[in-house]
Amino acid sequence: MGGAGGELGVFDAGRCASGYALGLAVGRRFASAIRSRMRQDLVLREQLLPFASTAAARPLLAALQAANSGRYPRYWDELLGTADGSGVPLLHVILVNFRKEIQPFIPKAGGDHEEKEEGEPDGDCSDVLIVSDSTAIAAHNEDGHVALLGHTYLVRATLPDGLSFTAYTYAGELPSCAFGFNSNGVAFTLDSVPPMNDEISPGAIARNFVSRDLLEAKNIDDAMHRICSPSVSVGHSYNLMDARGRRIVNVETASGNRFAVHEAGAAPFFHANMYRHLQVKQDENSMSRENRAAQCSVDSKETALSLLGDTADDKYPIYMTGPTLHTLCTVLVDLDDKTMTIYRGNPKNGDITLVLSML
Repeated sequence: MGGAGGELGVFDAGRCASGYALGLAVGRRFASAIRSRMRQDLVLREQLLPFASTAAARPLLAALQAANSGRYPRYWDELLGTADGSGVPLLHVILVNFRKEIQPFIPKAGGDHEEKEEGEPDGDCSDVLIVSDSTAIAAHNEDGHVALLGHTYLVRATLPDGLSFTAYTYAGELPSCAFGFNSNGVAFTLDSVPPMNDEISPGAIARNFVSRDLLEAKNIDDAMHRICSPSVSVGHSYNLMDARGRRIVNVETASGNRFAVHEAGAAPFFHANMYRHLQVKQDENSMSRENRAAQCSVDSKETALSLLGDTADDKYPIYMTGPTLHTLCTVLVDLDDKTMTIYRGNPKNGDITLVLSML
């Protein structure tokens, strides 16, 4: 299911009585994809698993488990169900879900935490947001590691209270560390914003749990509360959309309960993998994409998709085709049509995989 060139269907898990039941249903349905991802994911195999067997990892993993299962017990139960349903070791499921919270603490060759592994890119995802009289859209490239190609799927689920959500999901991870929407008309896309290590709070709330919580937001204000209230380990950038109120806001978060909110307007707002508003020490890894976006005029769906398909910069293109990072798909949220459209391949070619109605 999913990935470049594959058909992306929606698995409807139906009404799930508990978090464990939802995780179990998803784990069973996508067992082969989850097992395949765990076998092929070199970050898991070569970094996370070796580190997890060391004495240094134990207190970090224990703190992450305590913080996240304590605040979000239903979502922790989803992880347990996903592991049981797919037959994958629970440790593997935990490690891929806490990947961004663990990787900064893995000692690098030479012992310097600050240095990145050779060839370890962490620039992923680009967004352009516009809310004008004629257009209200968010267009998003979902970029990920090559190991994720063919290892993504869409999950729809209905909770006991009747709320339903649809979420693009990485195999073995909580829905959704990418993008999704719910029956309240709240939608979101996400961009990672890798800070320097001294900006990270070890063992605190993980981003996959915050974005899973977002899928249950009642409205855009509730969504902002769910983003800004937990004490997170690593920051993130959230693009929140309200299909009922025709609003889009970008919220940047960082450890220490720091956040900044930017309301999208008629001037196109481009966000990649750098903080634009919060003052956080960071790796300016997406400056090339920011600079390229500033050269492009965006005033419509078509020009937004054209920007996200741009490959003018050979080394740091907005649309990525490897060798390590790939644009897994592109999604366009139209608040006037109240649709989420997913594109395969370069979005400027307009090759639609799926159109989802948000309300």
